[in-house]
Amino acid sequence: MASPLSSEQIESALASLPGWSFEDDKLTKAFKLADFREALALIVRIGLEAEAANHHPELWNVYSCVTISLSTHDAGNKVTQKDVDLALAIEEAAS
Repeated sequence: MASPLSSEQIESALASLPGWSFEDDKLTKAFKLADFREALALIVRIGLEAEAANHHPELWNVYSCVTISLSTHDAGNKVTQKDVDLALAIEEAAS
């Protein structure tokens, strides 16, 4: 089981995750893309990263906006290093 990160560890991780925030015990970011096609393509890339990590985000899509929230279920829905690692992979997939 993964251990929840401390507030200090989360703040430190956010320094390397531009645009991400910590709210409601989740790492969250909204991506604004050019159109629905690009948004869907990003969701597919995120899905591949999530499946490879066996760690799955909450995803919401409205037209060209994709919002992602990350927490770890087996750590009491708190943020763990698994969430930080997936957020970094998502940033790479989005670039």
